[in-house]
Amino acid sequence: MISERQYLILTNNPLVKACMAERYEILLAEERTLREILVKARDMVYAGHTLYTHPLAGSVKPNETPYKSVVVSKTPGEFSAEQAGLIAGSIEVCDKLTPRRRTLTQSVLEDFQLIDYTLLSGALGFDAAAGLSNAGK
Repeated sequence: MISERQYLILTNNPLVKACMAERYEILLAEERTLREILVKARDMVYAGHTLYTHPLAGSVKPNETPYKSVVVSKTPGEFSAEQAGLIAGSIEVCDKLTPRRRTLTQSVLEDFQLIDYTLLSGALGFDAAAGLSNAGK
């Protein structure tokens, strides 16, 4: 079993930081787009970091949500061509989908944050409900 101390969460989702920062190291880049989070993950995978979560987990298409969280190892190891192909393919999928041009209300943004947070929590075996109690702090 991998220790949570070995995880680094790349995200542009402020809810992830609010709920999980006490347990995981988080690189929060709120100003980055979903695609930019994937590119950062790709760069880290190319440098030898391990990809612990699938970059396109869940059924929410990258052109529908502004939020993305990806878990990689904190420290690099050996380069994996398989993982490099996976993250590169995820960026290709993102690039193929036409971005939806619409204004999202705060309520809708919060819904997308919750979806991303819940998917991440499930992948890590993190108690999503307990984590939400940290969000109000």
